[in-house]
Amino acid sequence: MSYLCYRCFSFDQTLKLKLIGGCWCTVHFFYFLSAAAVTTNGSHGYVLSPENCDIDVLDNGRTINDFIDIKIKETENEEPFLVANLDSMFKRHLRWLNNLPRVKPFYAVKCNNTPAVMQMLRALGTGFDCASKGEIQLALSLGVAPDKIIYAHTTKPRSHIKYACSRGVNMMTFDSEDELLKISQGHPKAKLILRIAVDDSKALLRLSLKFGAQLETVDKLLECAGELGLEVIGVSFHVGSGCTECGAFKQAIADARQVFDIANLMGFQMRLLDIGGGFSGREDFQVKFEEFSEVINSALEKYFPADFGVQVIAEPGRYYVESAFTLAANVMARRVITVGSQDPQGPDKVMMYYLNDGVYGSLSCLINDAAHTAVEPYLHRAVDNSEKRYPSVVWGPTCDCLDKVTDSYWFPELRVGDWLLVDHMGAYSVSIATDFNGFERANIYSVISSEILQALNLSNTYDIIHSNNNASPKKPCETVCYVSSV
Repeated sequence: MSYLCYRCFSFDQTLKLKLIGGCWCTVHFFYFLSAAAVTTNGSHGYVLSPENCDIDVLDNGRTINDFIDIKIKETENEEPFLVANLDSMFKRHLRWLNNLPRVKPFYAVKCNNTPAVMQMLRALGTGFDCASKGEIQLALSLGVAPDKIIYAHTTKPRSHIKYACSRGVNMMTFDSEDELLKISQGHPKAKLILRIAVDDSKALLRLSLKFGAQLETVDKLLECAGELGLEVIGVSFHVGSGCTECGAFKQAIADARQVFDIANLMGFQMRLLDIGGGFSGREDFQVKFEEFSEVINSALEKYFPADFGVQVIAEPGRYYVESAFTLAANVMARRVITVGSQDPQGPDKVMMYYLNDGVYGSLSCLINDAAHTAVEPYLHRAVDNSEKRYPSVVWGPTCDCLDKVTDSYWFPELRVGDWLLVDHMGAYSVSIATDFNGFERANIYSVISSEILQALNLSNTYDIIHSNNNASPKKPCETVCYVSSV
């Protein structure tokens, strides 16, 4: 019999329940998930139910690849589908807690609004960053508490502000006097966060071009808020999506401290710092999450030390979901273009393949997301390494020639009916997919391993019991070591 360690996710024949000291990582996992992730702000844990969330459980050693194999065999109509690996999100969350223990994540719903994704994050104890009435409605419909939502959009329709007010969603951002006036009329009791513009010149997608107040306008905005009788509680910023420079966070946090000092002098009780997003969800990104974390923690210690009494939150999106989704698309047609070549060893043809998903569907990120402009599809079936490769153009299914997935990609010769897989398809894909030309959007199948499900619900059940008993979580050295046999 072997046992799963929930910190490093490796199997060991020797782990025993009594090894509290020797199995530090298991204790670390249980303590963090129970004490930090689930009980933040005194909220009770939420037990994830696969039946209610439409989630498939991988048991008896089944893997994601096994699940994809089964779905391809089951898919008689050859429609594209996505598989969401909730285990990946679980591990990303533990990584966040370990590296940014002071920063509570508020997941950016805009990045991927799949219900199972949001239910998983709710079970993990995150908050939610919503940018519209529709996103707030979705979060509330899934059981998210209003105080776990930040309405993080600085230009809001009046009706959306009123809706947030009617549902008790109080935290919201602003960056202009006109927005303050709308809020004073539609939600005068709102808890406001001033979004400032910061240097995002090193980001793949710059956001301060559109949002955020310049530092020289802060005094006037705060004065306006005071005259309207509004409560400003904090500052937010965003260093840009796909940030490539750790120093951007350091400077932005320093800028935020300046605003805090100004606001405190004007009589506002500042108590929240929102450091936004910008964290990649890929391991091959040029800057590692741990590098960002080191800079952020250092800047927080310098400008917002723990005894300063400020809650720190962030708005990660792609960090959680980008690598959690895999797309499976079917080769529905092909065309062979014969070419002449002066090189006898060169290819004598170019292949054109047409998938049943493209840039108007799940691959919409290719034209809409500056941080994800290329994909690397690979063949589902096994092929011999010696099999000849041909330059190939891969198209989407629509009538638009803009619907191109890859250009000059080398593949072995594919057959109609073959399946291609594409990893890292969780960010800004399904949330902006369309049914252009009448092609249906890809089905989404969410899966979780039985080991992770057990660990997650064990932690949340522990929290519920101890919350009901008014008992605080135990310290790591006192925590019972739960190890799952598999």
